[in-house]
Amino acid sequence: MDDQDTLLQLLRRDGVLRSPDPRLTPLSGGVSCDIYLVEDGDERFVVKRALEKLRVKADWFADIHRNRTEWEYIRYVSTFLPAAVPRLRQCSATDNYFAMEYFNGKFSNWKQLLLAGQARKEHARHAGDILAQIHRHSTGDAGAMRLFDTTPAFFQLRIDAYLLATGAKHPDLRSLFEAEAARMGAARECLVHGDFTPKNILVSDDRMILLDCEVAWYGEPAFDLASLLNHFFLKALFHAPHDAGMKAMIHGFWMAYQSAHPYPEIETRVARLLLMLMLARVDGKSPVEYLGPGRQEIIREFVQKQLPAQNFSLNHIADEWFKQLSRVAK
Repeated sequence: MDDQDTLLQLLRRDGVLRSPDPRLTPLSGGVSCDIYLVEDGDERFVVKRALEKLRVKADWFADIHRNRTEWEYIRYVSTFLPAAVPRLRQCSATDNYFAMEYFNGKFSNWKQLLLAGQARKEHARHAGDILAQIHRHSTGDAGAMRLFDTTPAFFQLRIDAYLLATGAKHPDLRSLFEAEAARMGAARECLVHGDFTPKNILVSDDRMILLDCEVAWYGEPAFDLASLLNHFFLKALFHAPHDAGMKAMIHGFWMAYQSAHPYPEIETRVARLLLMLMLARVDGKSPVEYLGPGRQEIIREFVQKQLPAQNFSLNHIADEWFKQLSRVAK
């Protein structure tokens, strides 16, 4: 029996399916999960089931119970930002799947828009506002702290895979990465999405949807901020020397976050993590797929210079980055 047949049996057993002849269609983009579109009579919805071994080149394993974490994150955020997350249908803690709203063709994946050079500052501002509200709402929430006490999973999927794996490949920076990993592992400030990146955000004319929050964790808010900023930096490199508007996206996102949740002392932490995540998406366990060897080397040289200097100002890092990109050959 293949995976689809097994999942169909589970959905029938749990009363999720109603029609006699439902259809499952695999959806692309799942690195850590099997994702299916379910067509059940007149109804359409999505089912996600966690994988033990992620679909990346490196050996990368994770606790499959993270499906429940994603469900709980969506449920938590839906209590105060219902338009920002999918509607939920069913969750199975024992069989590690959940069913949720399906988004039709009026929604676009934000990553694909950015790769196509469609950088709309209002999207960046919207993302900054949503993230600020989640961080602000969950700060000091003892219930959320207990519910998202998921440091072991976050360690597997983020601290080890991004920070420690990258530091191991750069002996001269290793102590900095290890110190940051230890600091992050002890942080307990607010609810963190854990993969707040454009590939996990859908946009339409009137709505922005957060997806793939299986790494949700009550910890360091700077991680979410640095994660999204990192992808604006990487997309700028992808388009260089053409100016695709990413500097405006960086500014719009950061200012919207600070306006909704003033937090000036976080900038140093965000800037340090940003540099580390830039390098991690080249030399960690989950490198981005759209940068060739020459552009990967630009990142290595930039971080090797900026990280030891410890000038953790976002304006400084952005200014230096875009100066370098102006010299990149087509």
